[in-house]
Amino acid sequence: MGETDRPRSASGVPPGDWKAHAAPWGAAGGPAEPDPRRLLGRAARVRQHVDPAIASAFGCILVLLLLGSLYSSSFLSPEYLLQQLKVASFLGVIATGAMIVILLGQIDLSVPWVVAVGGMMATAATGWGPVGVALAIPVGVGCGVALGLVSGVGVAFLRIPSMIVTLAVNAVAQGLMVVHTGGFSPQDASSPAMRFIATGHSLFGIPNALLVWAAVGTGAVFLLTRTTFGRVVYAIGNRERAAYLSGARTRAVVMAAFAISGGLSAFGGVLLAGYASKAAQAMGDPYLLPAIAAVVLGGTSILGGRGNYLGTVAGVILITLLQSILSVMQIEEFGRHVIYGIVIIGMLLLYGRGRRHMD
Repeated sequence: MGETDRPRSASGVPPGDWKAHAAPWGAAGGPAEPDPRRLLGRAARVRQHVDPAIASAFGCILVLLLLGSLYSSSFLSPEYLLQQLKVASFLGVIATGAMIVILLGQIDLSVPWVVAVGGMMATAATGWGPVGVALAIPVGVGCGVALGLVSGVGVAFLRIPSMIVTLAVNAVAQGLMVVHTGGFSPQDASSPAMRFIATGHSLFGIPNALLVWAAVGTGAVFLLTRTTFGRVVYAIGNRERAAYLSGARTRAVVMAAFAISGGLSAFGGVLLAGYASKAAQAMGDPYLLPAIAAVVLGGTSILGGRGNYLGTVAGVILITLLQSILSVMQIEEFGRHVIYGIVIIGMLLLYGRGRRHMD
C-alpha cells in the first residue's frame, strides 16, 4: 500500500502520524502559548466595533450607580430604578428628535417652548368637550410639527442658520403662548389618556412612559438605519452638497427632520403635562441643554454625519442619574450646575481623546 493509500482518521491525519496530532501542544504536554500578535489583532478589531463614547457613557452609569448605592441603600432597588427610567423617558423622547437634527449637522434651539406648546395646547384641547379630550394628544403633537416645519423651511429653503431660525421660532412660540394664556398660568387639566401614558403601568409593572420611549426609540432606529430617509440624513451630515449632487432630496429631508424634532419635543411636553396633570409656561426650559448633552455625550458628532441611538439612550440615562444623585445629596442649586457642567466637560474630553485614539 502506497503513502497515498494509507487510511486516515476523521481529522484527515493518518492514524499513526502522532506528530501531526501533537502539533498544537507544547513541549510540556499542555496547550501551546497563544500568538501575541493574534491577540493584539483581536483586541484591535474589538476596539473598532466599540464606540468609546458609548462605552464611556455606560461606564459612568455604572460608577454613578455604585456611588448612589453607597449613599443610599435604596438606590439600586428595582422600584427606584424604574422611577428613574420613567423620568428619563421624557428626556429620551425629546432627545430623539434632537439627535435627528444634530445628525444633519444642525441644531434645534426651539426645544423649550415647543415642549411648552405641546403640553399647553394638549391641555387646552381638553376644554373643547369630548372631541377635544379625544384629540388632545394629536393637537399638541401637531402644533409641534407645525413649528418644526417653520424651522425646516427656514433652514432648507431660506438657508438661514439653524441656530438663528430655531431661536426665532422659540421666541414666536413663547409669544403665542403668552397671548393664549394672557400671561397667567394655564388652568386646563390634562386628559385621562395623557395621564395614562405618562403615569400608568400596563405591562409587567413597567411604566407606560418607558414603553412609549421604547416605541419612539425603535421607530427612530428603524428610520435611521433601514430607510432612505436615514441614509440621506447621515449623508447630509457628512457633506450636504455631495448628497444633493447624488440626487438626494436634501431639502425635503431637512424639513422632515425638523418636523420630527418639533413633533417629538411637543410629545415630550404632552407627557410632562400628563405627568403633572397640567401644563406650565416654562415647563420646557430644563430640557434644552440636557437633550443636546445627552446626544453629544452618547457619541453623536455635533458636526453631523455620525451617531448611534444606543449612545443617546446611554446619555439620557447618565444625565438622569446624575441629576438624581445631586438631588438626593441635597446640594445647593449652584453646586448642582457646577458639578453637572464639570461632568459633561469631562465626558466630552474623554470622548474626544478616545475618538482621536481610534482615528
